[in-house]
Amino acid sequence: MNSFQSSLILLLILPFFLHVISIPSYIPRLSLPHQVSVISSIDGFDLYYYTQSLDHFNFAPSSYNTFNQKYFVNTKYWGGPNSSRPIFAYLGAEQPLDASGINSIGIINDNAPRFKALSIFIEHRYYGESIPFGTMEEALRNETTRGYFNSAQALADYAEILLHVKKEFLAHDSPIVVFGGSYGGMLATWFRLKYPHIAIGALASSAPVLYLDDVVEDGYFSVVTKDFKEASLSCYESIKTSWDDMDYIASLTGGLSILSQRFNTCMPLTSVDELKQILVHMYAHAAQYNYPQQQVRRICQAIDGFPIGTDSIGRISAGYLAIHGDVACFNKEMVNCQSDDHPSEVAMGWSWQTCSEMVMPIGIGERDTMFQASPFNLEKFIQNCERSYGIPPRPHWITTYYGAHKMKSVLKQFGSNIIFSNGLQDPYSSGGVLQDINESIVAVTSDNGSHCVDLAPASKNDPEWLIIQRETEIEHIQGWLATYYKGGTLLHAPSTGRSIIIIVIVIVIFI
Repeated sequence: MNSFQSSLILLLILPFFLHVISIPSYIPRLSLPHQVSVISSIDGFDLYYYTQSLDHFNFAPSSYNTFNQKYFVNTKYWGGPNSSRPIFAYLGAEQPLDASGINSIGIINDNAPRFKALSIFIEHRYYGESIPFGTMEEALRNETTRGYFNSAQALADYAEILLHVKKEFLAHDSPIVVFGGSYGGMLATWFRLKYPHIAIGALASSAPVLYLDDVVEDGYFSVVTKDFKEASLSCYESIKTSWDDMDYIASLTGGLSILSQRFNTCMPLTSVDELKQILVHMYAHAAQYNYPQQQVRRICQAIDGFPIGTDSIGRISAGYLAIHGDVACFNKEMVNCQSDDHPSEVAMGWSWQTCSEMVMPIGIGERDTMFQASPFNLEKFIQNCERSYGIPPRPHWITTYYGAHKMKSVLKQFGSNIIFSNGLQDPYSSGGVLQDINESIVAVTSDNGSHCVDLAPASKNDPEWLIIQRETEIEHIQGWLATYYKGGTLLHAPSTGRSIIIIVIVIVIFI
């Protein structure tokens, strides 16, 4: 080897060689980049607003309009910039995101210290403060603006914000795990399928991803019935026979007035169906959110507590007073399955979503339930949506876009790293994934669990089944992270082994 060749080789490898053996790594500041502007802080979470694109899928001029999307970040337990510690992201659903909502997601908040994770909570577009066009009412009134209100746009929102956070917080190599409950659990599932390059896995709690094309329509109310029947057979029988008794009283002169007084309704009943709707909603809500308040048992204890021979209306009214006896009067909004401070806004938003793409065929069929039959009628549903919004829903779009039709087979072919958690007392579990699909798409179930209970903060009073359910979920997430780090996808400093190899190569060249 001549001197020119030796000099050339030395010139090519010297910079890297010197870096390996002598140049120290750059240590970044342990503070947030100046580009990130904190609006305010709530319970340790910093509030931000991201300038979000109105339309991610079109290049028309109107698509370039923007709105402010709200999100919160907690860095208290995070390993810091360039630490490669994970990001736990909660994908908001059909309600505003505030302090109470953030604090209710214990699965993230309780485990962030363990993983030294950065926590982020993102509000869903068109809810809370993330409404592009003023109020929800204003946004839905315009037939053009409400068209941007759908799940695909919401997922793209989350993708943009998560990439933005990784950039601004110098978390380029931090793996992201997304979390969601109910509709949010469906979003978490779909996000993992549509954006696997952003999220390494998803925890989908009480996500009825199968409650679309491939589910029995009365599955929901069959589970409600099962919950009451298991709590008390006599309670179940009382509820089952009460509907005919209400019909009989309503047919009498002054019968509706009698029912209004017996059930203490806020407004006089104009039909017996109004009362039935109130009670159906109450029973469904009690079953769906049964743990830890044990609402089903409380209702049945009140119904069964009346002496033998008491008329069924007296027993049934005692049941709902056991849950709502502290209110001045009673109406159907009190048992709506939403639990936030903006029920009208949530109801308006969800009404639009179900009348566009989130068509779930929830009805009461002829099977053995404690309710009168009321099958889901798609034709009537479409007519109601056309009257409200001037357009028909697309009942099969979700299954087309996300592969929900025969979804178990679809997931088995190309999905990975999804936890489907369900409590089998939750009526929505009838549309959930209840068996493992493959090694990394797993079902974690509990016989006594209700809707999204595994997401709630841990408590010293938690039963063993709930503790085990959460621990199982965290073990899966820990496995995903271990695989991610082991896979060499992170940027590490050169290892000692590689340094030795380079030194050996240099020595051989110059010998």
